[in-house]
Amino acid sequence: MTKPIAKTGLRKTRRIGSRKNERRIPKGIIHVQASFNNTIVTVTDIRGRVISWASAGTSGFRGTRKGTPYAAQATAFNAIRTVMDQGLQRAEVMIKGPGLGRDAALRTIRRSGILLSFIRDVTPMPHNGCRPPKKRRV
Repeated sequence: MTKPIAKTGLRKTRRIGSRKNERRIPKGIIHVQASFNNTIVTVTDIRGRVISWASAGTSGFRGTRKGTPYAAQATAFNAIRTVMDQGLQRAEVMIKGPGLGRDAALRTIRRSGILLSFIRDVTPMPHNGCRPPKKRRV
């Protein structure tokens, strides 16, 4: 009769190390996308690789409350909190969109203590855009 092999340790229980916290990021870019329905804040390094992100939905807001300035404030705080631990000191801010959360998110970023080198509005503007639909004949 064969003896059962005793398991000494499971692979899942041992943690080698988290890759996310190893990188030190002294300078980054904070992208704020504020639509009428939601606010998304993404923090990247200089090369554009995403370090941290948060939206009003992930911050715990649902439905019409996602588009409010308070939701944008909480979203910006959640996105920045994780990168502050990784050593982010200087940042550039790119704001896109017409939403209510633009100013609230920017205020929260300024209060966080990160030095802002510049703030740029990158909202896409059409140079007379798409052709409108033909007139209705009733």
